[in-house]
Amino acid sequence: MAAPHASDLTPSPLPGARIGRDPERAIRRGPRRVPAEVVAATQRDRLFDGLVHTVAAKGYANARVSDICQAAGVTRPAFYALFAGKDDAFLAAYRHGTDVLLRMMEEAYAAATSWPAGCRAALRVLLEVLASVPAFATMAIVEIDSLGPAARLERDRLLRRFHQFFRAAPRHSEPAGSDDLVVSVVGGIYATIHRYVAAGRVGELPTLLPALTYFMIVPFLGREAAADQAAAADGDGVAAHAPCVSG
Repeated sequence: MAAPHASDLTPSPLPGARIGRDPERAIRRGPRRVPAEVVAATQRDRLFDGLVHTVAAKGYANARVSDICQAAGVTRPAFYALFAGKDDAFLAAYRHGTDVLLRMMEEAYAAATSWPAGCRAALRVLLEVLASVPAFATMAIVEIDSLGPAARLERDRLLRRFHQFFRAAPRHSEPAGSDDLVVSVVGGIYATIHRYVAAGRVGELPTLLPALTYFMIVPFLGREAAADQAAAADGDGVAAHAPCVSG
């Protein structure tokens, strides 16, 4: 069974996938009153999109609430009815976006027929979705560094959630049985993605799939099995050399 691509999965409402002033989400006046909860949900989604695009374009430090509201087509009073401030809105958009991304990865992982194939499928979704919404990638991977301790806690929470993809990994002996190994592998993958996004190379993220597949699998199944999965990820059927994901 072929690993599903991001495009095969449920369409993503990832923050930044649309413009904040998307006409399809305009609140239209008419004879029937739109329920307050529908208005609030629509404004929240538009603010998420406006925030992501504004932060990606200006940087978190230079993005003002007024800029976010303008990009979303939402008033400042409506913004403050939903969020305590810019930090609160950023973290809400981050939580929502990473939840969406994790659900898509989990769906791809669960559809695979083996643990290594599931790893490859989940990584493929991660890289393709980030590449397809570069503003979100910039906001969530790079600009989160501009926030304080609360943002670091959210990022740590996200990285811990990636550990679920290692529960079925073979762990015959130390160090393969060590949780520290999983922490190191997840951290290495994240650092590699961060390096590409920070360099403005978001569109190239899918090209990392063979290298990151190898890196994720080799500590648990060895070089040969990892190379086979990297070759499958590359799609050319040729055994891959051990790639480097550091530096």
